[in-house]
Amino acid sequence: MKTILLALGLLAGVGSFAQDSTRLEQYCTMVATPRLLSTRVTVDIDYGEERSIWKDHRVKDEEGRLKKFNTVVDGLNYLGKMGWKLVNAFPVVTSGGVQIYHYVFRKEFRRSEVD
Repeated sequence: MKTILLALGLLAGVGSFAQDSTRLEQYCTMVATPRLLSTRVTVDIDYGEERSIWKDHRVKDEEGRLKKFNTVVDGLNYLGKMGWKLVNAFPVVTSGGVQIYHYVFRKEFRRSEVD
C-alpha cells in the first residue's frame, strides 16, 4: 500500500513539474510622461516588440482612443489589474533635466500564449 501511495505521489510531482516547465516569465516596461497643460499622464508600455517611429505605442482603450491616466499610480494599477507584478522602478533624466520614471513589470504566461 505504501508503495502505491509513493508511486502516486511521484507521478503527481512529475505532473506538476511538467506544468511548470511550460510557463515563461515575460517582462514589460511602463513609462509615464506628463501631458502638456494637464495633470494627467500618458502611459507607454514596451512589451519588447519591434518599435517603429511610424507606430503609436501608447495605451489605447477598446475603441482605439488614447487611454488617459489620472496619475502614474493609475497606470501602475492598470497593469496590476492585468496581472503584471512590479519588479523595479528607476528614473531616467532627459537632456532637459526632467526625471521620467520607468517601471519594470513581470508576468507569467503559458508557453503557448507567447510563441
